[in-house]
Amino acid sequence: MCGRSAVLSELNGSPDARVMFIGEAPGRKGADRTRVPFSGDQSGVNFDRFLNSIGLTRKEIFITSAALCNPRSESGANRKPARKELENCSGFLRRAIETVDPHVIVTLGSVALEALKRIQYHELSLKESAARIHSWNDRVLVPIYHPSPQVLASHRREAEQLQDYQVVQKAIRRL
Repeated sequence: MCGRSAVLSELNGSPDARVMFIGEAPGRKGADRTRVPFSGDQSGVNFDRFLNSIGLTRKEIFITSAALCNPRSESGANRKPARKELENCSGFLRRAIETVDPHVIVTLGSVALEALKRIQYHELSLKESAARIHSWNDRVLVPIYHPSPQVLASHRREAEQLQDYQVVQKAIRRL
């Protein structure tokens, strides 16, 4: 492990969920501290708001991450998981997907989308595939942007992210 607690427990959501959200890694101020994915920080506040916009609750979904532990830089700040960390956690991610067996997988950001390549190869990129419904590994896959404040400020404004969640809702309704 990484010297920190892995965020994987009943707090991730329903093991019977039809929808699984996959993030990058537990945030230092969020899930690494609370043990609840996407909670305790602004990304979690944004995530809850986006979920609510399409009538989904945390009780109806399962949330996990591409890396189960919070990767930190030398200064202690969050950093993107290294390739080796993603490789180390890919077996856990594969088993989580197999266990929950969701019909729809929603990746939150490019790291989560890339992590799926280690389970079943795809040629999707976030920039070209965001908010589109794809078929992946006998499931529906919807890549969307991460709900972090930095993404909202620089890559995907809130109005666009709310539209992205409408695509998630559309994918769920197709079931």
